[in-house]
Amino acid sequence: MNSRTDEQDATDDALARHREALKKRFPLPPPARKPRQRVATLGVLIGALALGLLWLDPAYRSERYSSAPGQVRSIALADGSRLMLDGASQVDVSWHLRSRRVELLAGQALFDVAPATYRPFRTLAGSAEITVVGTRYSVSRVAEQVRVAVEEGRVGVRGLHDELLLTPGQQVLVRNGQLGSPERVDAKALNGWVDGRVVFDRTPLVEVLDTLRRQRDTRVQLDDPDLAQLPVSGTFASANLDALLVLLPKILPVQLQLQRAADGSLSLSRRAAEK
Repeated sequence: MNSRTDEQDATDDALARHREALKKRFPLPPPARKPRQRVATLGVLIGALALGLLWLDPAYRSERYSSAPGQVRSIALADGSRLMLDGASQVDVSWHLRSRRVELLAGQALFDVAPATYRPFRTLAGSAEITVVGTRYSVSRVAEQVRVAVEEGRVGVRGLHDELLLTPGQQVLVRNGQLGSPERVDAKALNGWVDGRVVFDRTPLVEVLDTLRRQRDTRVQLDDPDLAQLPVSGTFASANLDALLVLLPKILPVQLQLQRAADGSLSLSRRAAEK
């Protein structure tokens, strides 16, 4: 009995001396996380993912609308906003987590935006960006020339390098991303095309000719690009807009060449005496 007890004591002493070394050589696996810890970690990951999605503001739905030449189209949007498309115009509408966006690809549109404080309504047109919460304004686009006119509310307009705030009765011309100076205008009258009446108020000639194309499907080319910004004013019935072709040589230093090109278009050039 004594010898067996002595052997056990010797074994215990050996294990005691080497216990720390054995722990280092054969470490125990880490304890399993408690369910509450796993739930908390998952909650943090979900929160971070939600914040990331809000920051990126991805689109979850998109639509495209267009109108034929001479057509005025009314479109009711899902948020209660309404837009009117002028003839031969096209927009892309996209719905995002924290914003509403419309890109004017071509033509002209009138926006009547339903208020949504935490989801601003953004309109993109070329290099111009227009931001509102709830208001009524129009945007027209000819290539990289964009005009914004405000009828109600306040509208933020941003170009490539600067931005400004428009109030009712103001408009601004954005050319190649450069903001012009705000001008006073009768915005409601300018939107008369909705009811079949086209109003020009110091409107650049290039935009007037684009209106003629969209309303009457009549194409007129400018032989001299310097004529593009000549201002035109006047009121016309949409159905009689062709009369504008007869009046232009009388109100501007241009003469209308009635010869048609191969594509059926007309051309405008400066009077010979002024070349």
